[in-house]
Formats: sequence, C-alpha cells, structure tokens
Amino acid sequence: MTQGRPLLNPRLAEFGTTIFAEMSALAVRTGSINLGQGFPDTDGPEEIREAAVRALRAGHGNQYPPGPGVPELRSAIADHQRRFYDLDVAPDTEVLVTAGATEAIAATMLALLEPGDEVIAFEPFYDSYAACIAMAGAERVPLTLRAPSFRPDLDELRARITPRTRLLLLNTPHNPTGMVLTADEQSAIAALAVEHDLLVVTDEVYEHLVYEGAHRPIAALPGMRERTVSISSAGKTFSYTGWKVGWVTGAPELIAAVSSAKQFLTYVASGPFQYAVAEALRLPDTYFTAFREDLRAKRDLLCAGLADAGFQVFRPAGTYFITVDIRPLGENDGAAFCRSLPERAGVVAIPNSVFYDHTEAGAPYVRFAFCKRTEVLVDAAERLRKAFAH
Repeated sequence: MTQGRPLLNPRLAEFGTTIFAEMSALAVRTGSINLGQGFPDTDGPEEIREAAVRALRAGHGNQYPPGPGVPELRSAIADHQRRFYDLDVAPDTEVLVTAGATEAIAATMLALLEPGDEVIAFEPFYDSYAACIAMAGAERVPLTLRAPSFRPDLDELRARITPRTRLLLLNTPHNPTGMVLTADEQSAIAALAVEHDLLVVTDEVYEHLVYEGAHRPIAALPGMRERTVSISSAGKTFSYTGWKVGWVTGAPELIAAVSSAKQFLTYVASGPFQYAVAEALRLPDTYFTAFREDLRAKRDLLCAGLADAGFQVFRPAGTYFITVDIRPLGENDGAAFCRSLPERAGVVAIPNSVFYDHTEAGAPYVRFAFCKRTEVLVDAAERLRKAFAH
C-alpha cells in the first residue's frame, strides 16, 4: 500500500488472476489434457500462415499500421458482412480493427459508458465483460440464463431495464453455454432496445460455429444499425488465436467513439497478421463449411464421452464449448471439482461459476472445450469415463 491506499484499483480488485491462466498452469504442472481454455491445438489454414510470412518478408505491417486497420483488412471485413449477412458496411468509416475481440470490448465499454450507467448482460458471461464494465465505472446487471435451455427470459430482460440502463451486451453464439439466439428472440430484444433508446453491443466471435439454427447479426434488424456495435475476430474462425486480430463494425459515429478509446489502449497491433486475415476472410465457402462440420463432429464426440462418464450434458447449438452439470456425479461445487480434476482424471476444465455474479447459480456447472484434435478428445473422454463412470 502507498499513502494508505491499495495499489490495485478497487474496481479491479474482485477479478484477480483469470481462471484461464490458473487452469492452464495447472494443466502444464500436472501434464493433464487441457480442455479448459478455448484455443485449438493445431494451427489454421496453411495458406493463411504463409500469407502472414509473405507480409513479414515484404515489409507489410512491420511498422505501425494505420490506426483504423490496414485498408485491405477493412475492405475484407466489409465484404464478409455483405457476403454472409447482406449487410452494407463502409470500410473507411464503419470498420475498426482491434487487438482481438477483447480489446474491442474494452474500447467499446470505455467509449460508450459513464460512471453510474447500467449494462445488462447475459449471465454467465465471458470474464472480460465484467472487468471492462468495471473499468468504465458502470454497473453490470446480469440476466441469468438457466439450464437446461439457457435461453433468455425476455420478460425478465424488460424488468431489468431502468432509466440508468445504457447498453445491452449480447453474446451469440454464447460462451459458455452454446446458446444461439433465435430470430424471434433477437427481434424482441431489438424492439426493447428501440423502445428504450438503448445501445447494443454484440459479441459475435463464434459466428461461424453454429450447429443448430443460424447466426444473424442483430444490426441487420430495423432500427438497430444506428445503435449497434458488432464485434468479431479472426482467432476463433481461423484458429490463429495468438494473432489477436479483431474488429468492430457499426455506424460512423459509433466507430468514431470506439476509436477514440482504442487509440489509447494498444493504438495499433498485429500489423502483418492483418494482411493475412484479409486473405482468410476471402476463403471460399467450402472452408467455412468444413470448419463448422469438423467442430460439429468433435462436439458430438465429446458430448457422448461426457455423458458416458456420468455428466448431465447440455448440447451446445454453437461455439466450441460444452457445459455439463456435475451433480449426477455426486458433486455440487464446480470450482473444487475443476481444481481436483487433473489429479483425479488427468483433464482440465473451467468452472462456470467464474462467469457468474450469482456464483451459486453456476456452482454445479463446468465447461469443456472441444476445439482439440480428435485423438485428444477421445483420450480425454476415456480418462473421464475411467475416473467417474460406474
């Protein structure tokens, strides 16, 4: 402490070290299979890696790239939105490249929120949401998604809106539950946003990993374009999570606001990788289909293995995560279960309780990632079956 005050800003004191760092370190220490943190164990398309190498060798992006992102990537993002969603986005004024989706979320919260504002977010939520809202001095208002469907209660959402509500923070496909908003749910949420003149920030990083239903940006709905900030990234779609290339799309005034905050965070990042991601976004439809179907097969494999081990499995409609209930195993504390799991089974998972303000609501749930090689998933499933099946 200095001057009688703690060194860490009290707004961040509740967060500590992320659960992902803790569990990944546990996986290394115990030699366990890491199904905790959501990163693939193989690289993405070879031609995209080679595109990054070409950019490095050609001197493209080795110095500071333009603040909004290199023109080639901004144009590719705009083309992607038109190609998949029939959304017209102006690359020069309605696209901002960021250091992954995490920076996009941080810059957006810092730009659009003021102290005392309220943000309604689906609970469980990705841990950076809570931290970014806190750094902006705003207050998070959880809307709890409940098993087994994890669908939002729209009447409860309406009841959560107050005169202090500034923003709805959506995530679809949803991490960690795998829920994908339906067209009717999105229309109802959009109507509430218009009725109460709310901003909407939507995290769509798993947009190409939908197995049941379909992904449709809420920005495409009537009255939503001028109030919606859409966020996505290359890491999840192209399996290069370490490159940290994300982006924000929205109306020019929203992008200008987010850019004002972003310029004082990283300023710029990932120069050569931006050129590679521009090529990745223009891969043929066959890539996106094959990528989704590969993950669908892995989802089905691990769902079956987890069920065989005795878990109650909530089959995800999207993302590359599976949430399970540990109570059929005679357990009820997901955090304790995950800390003991490496020793008991040689597998690492994430306790969903860390994604909840109401930790008791998430206590019996655990998240497994299936973005791993098939043989790794088979091995993990067998380890879990031997440890828990009776």
